[in-house]
Amino acid sequence: AKAHGARVIATAGSEPKRALCRALGADEVVDHSNAAWPDEVKRLTNKRGCDVVFEHVGPATWDGSIKSLAHAGRLVTCGGTTGPKVSLILPFLFIKQQSILGSTMGPRSAFPAIFDGVAKGIYKPVVDRVMPMSEARAAHELLESRQVSGKIVLVP
Repeated sequence: AKAHGARVIATAGSEPKRALCRALGADEVVDHSNAAWPDEVKRLTNKRGCDVVFEHVGPATWDGSIKSLAHAGRLVTCGGTTGPKVSLILPFLFIKQQSILGSTMGPRSAFPAIFDGVAKGIYKPVVDRVMPMSEARAAHELLESRQVSGKIVLVP
């Protein structure tokens, strides 16, 4: 988003992850472990809210992400680290004309441009660590403990 001119407000639940967000170029960083974090997002957007929210976490941050959306805002869900089910109060969604979109990494047709951006340093993948495939169980445990910042790469 930042590479395409967007103002980025990132959220993270720990100081090391907030520091990483800053290092990656976020304009503002909010602590989503503080229950009032949507109020901080509203303050940072002059009470407007965000046009787009990328929701990676799931149930633990879902309500706050919805509250952080602007009128006609879009929530893009692309992860569910804290679980697969969320609740939604439908009138809030349609009264504010908001949209929810599901997304993966994008269509295959976008990959050449993405890889070109990585090669040019525009996009910087965050790899927390590289582990042997034989430690896949330990890698999953690390992910589930939410002690990872970025991806874990498993190698044969």
